[in-house]
Amino acid sequence: MAPAEPDEASDVHCRLDELLAARGMTLARLAELVGVSVVNLSVLKNDRARAIRFSTLQAVCEVLDCEIGELLVLRRTRSADDTGQR
Repeated sequence: MAPAEPDEASDVHCRLDELLAARGMTLARLAELVGVSVVNLSVLKNDRARAIRFSTLQAVCEVLDCEIGELLVLRRTRSADDTGQR
């Protein structure tokens, strides 16, 4: 499988906003606890990240007490085949 092109939109959605709200935590506090910048977490939160280090992903999940699948989810889009169009 070839890597995604840099300008392709990602179907991966980060649920960081929802998880932070559920835990009553701010992005700034999460950044402090994880040891990364607020800017980097903001990029992730707003679905603009192209990559994330496993160590950062693990730290975010540990602080938020969640699984990776709770933080990152695939957006299900309907393809032309699903709609019967060609």
